[in-house]
Amino acid sequence: MSASAVRATKACGADGAPATLRIAILGARGIPASYGGFETFAEQLATRLASRGHQVTVYAECGDQPVADTVYQGVRVRSRRRPRWGAASVLAYDCACLWDARRGYDLVYMLGYGAAWACWWPRVFGVPVWINVDGLEWARSKWGWGARTYLRFMEWVSTKVATRLIADAEAIAQRFRQNYPSGAPTSFVAYGAELVPAEAADPSVLANWGLQAHRYMLVVARPEPENHILEIVQGHLLHGGEWPLVVVGDVSGGTPYQQQLKALASERVRFVGGIYDAAQLQSLRVHAACYLHGHSVGGTNPSLLEALACGNWVIAHDNPYNREVARDAAEYFNTPEQLARCLGRVAGQGAGLQARRAQHARAIVSEHYTWDGITDAYEVLMRAECRPLDPVGAAKP
Repeated sequence: MSASAVRATKACGADGAPATLRIAILGARGIPASYGGFETFAEQLATRLASRGHQVTVYAECGDQPVADTVYQGVRVRSRRRPRWGAASVLAYDCACLWDARRGYDLVYMLGYGAAWACWWPRVFGVPVWINVDGLEWARSKWGWGARTYLRFMEWVSTKVATRLIADAEAIAQRFRQNYPSGAPTSFVAYGAELVPAEAADPSVLANWGLQAHRYMLVVARPEPENHILEIVQGHLLHGGEWPLVVVGDVSGGTPYQQQLKALASERVRFVGGIYDAAQLQSLRVHAACYLHGHSVGGTNPSLLEALACGNWVIAHDNPYNREVARDAAEYFNTPEQLARCLGRVAGQGAGLQARRAQHARAIVSEHYTWDGITDAYEVLMRAECRPLDPVGAAKP
């Protein structure tokens, strides 16, 4: 039998109908999403796969008391305890999920490689394991040398234990192919976003912060050096315009970097803390004069996609990952001086170009980053590689 015939047989049941797959998604805190990018991704992918007939389980954190399985939009949510071990608690939680998912599934999909060594457990039982490598996790400044060394090692381990690696940016996928040529195959499947029309965002919300529509600059990011918030603030101060810079992100932790940022706070540089209400954050994005994006450690960053989906005029840090996503819908900077010049163009030309730039930004999302399109790509890859549900096999109890 030819390879193509084998793939077709695996992808369909005996009657030729598309096969049902049992899929476990691990590495997120749970769904519905209320925390970050992995949670949003898990919810968007899992619910869409479930609506297409697959049996999908998303693992979720719980406290000290056991929690019974629940169902969310057709997805089984299976809870496992996250110990209170400080930084090691996430690793322990991921390992508990991997042990539970070691059999009974046609595919285990782990988001992140922090527990890559434990991905052997499902492999022993013949279950394929995919690992989403995200960005350059080991390069983040929040980690000390010990954690960085461990994560760099886990990056290598992930290439040995996974049956396939998934990167949400082609630049990351190419890096893995070049650095680990004998490792697991690496596929690029992008992250997604939902388009947000301007009329869907209530401008009256801006009064909460004393802002006027299209007369402020916006940043949404964790206050970490690799997100270049300091350079963004410095560039805004060099620009010297009247419109304030609004920074959404928690700077209350007291790290030296956060203290450096808070020292620059003023009426023109406003640190408004974390905003977790989706409608409020959406309104802030849609009605900003421009969105400033400083992320630089890799992957398709959700904040950048969301800014494009809101039709923002984007000014992004100049690196391959941001250029891959925003293409010609953004301007790029490396220094505060370059950013100041970009902000001058926004203030001087923004009103005349805003509608055209917004249309172009949303068109990029519509063409390359819709969640339905992302799910299509995953389903094709899953059907080509994964063993279909056998006649007896219901999902693992």
